[in-house]
Amino acid sequence: MTTEKVRIIVHGALGKMGREVISFMSRQPDMQVVSGVDKAAQVDVLALDDCRSLPLGKELSAVLALHPADVVVDFSVAEASLTAARAALKNGVRMVIGTTGFSQDNLNELSTLCTAHKTGAFVAPNFTVGAVLMIHLSKITARFFDYAEIIELHHEQKLDAPSGTAVSTAKAMAEARGKAFRYARAHKQTLSGARGAEADGIAVHSVRMPGLLAHQEVIFGGPGQTLTIRHDTMNRECYMPGVALAIREIMKRSDLVIGLEKLMGLQA
Repeated sequence: MTTEKVRIIVHGALGKMGREVISFMSRQPDMQVVSGVDKAAQVDVLALDDCRSLPLGKELSAVLALHPADVVVDFSVAEASLTAARAALKNGVRMVIGTTGFSQDNLNELSTLCTAHKTGAFVAPNFTVGAVLMIHLSKITARFFDYAEIIELHHEQKLDAPSGTAVSTAKAMAEARGKAFRYARAHKQTLSGARGAEADGIAVHSVRMPGLLAHQEVIFGGPGQTLTIRHDTMNRECYMPGVALAIREIMKRSDLVIGLEKLMGLQA
């Protein structure tokens, strides 16, 4: 029996993540990338590495009218992502969103749109299976240690600091612990900000430099011992199995789902 392929539009198609999504999903037997969208598009066709081409447009609404789709995969910025979600969901097209920076009001709006149009959307700060497991293990560990710090390391072109994953990790750890960690304050800082940012008693440090992609370690400290949980990504392909999982699973949903752990069956 032949199963119809999931038709995908990639929003933010000219970005590094967008190009990776197009390349990876085009190789999946149950998926078909039908078009790309990017506000920086100067031509109406995107040349692919395998000598094929993909239709390309600047506005999602116009692209949806020309290329019917089942899912829009978005890796852009929060404002553009929300605009895209409004256009997609009202047309019954599901969303898979890898953009960070959404406020609670933004998430509430997405949930309302999903309910109103009976169309699912998925949002995750990180699509890496290893990063999700890192956060899950950090939540478990948080109940047993009083001190914790997070060091996140990314390439020099990353726009935000700390990363969305680091912020999500700190929040998840504090919620699992049920109270703030004990923050070791320096009596004297010879350089301002040397102890990093603070989130629920967790010191969060950001490193930005060439040679890095995305890395994070969570260090727990207790009397006579430390425990470090670390995750490293070597290239952007690491995100793609998680994106593919989200695409397949959101086809079964009509609500807003937040976090890859929900699709992986991980419990707090």
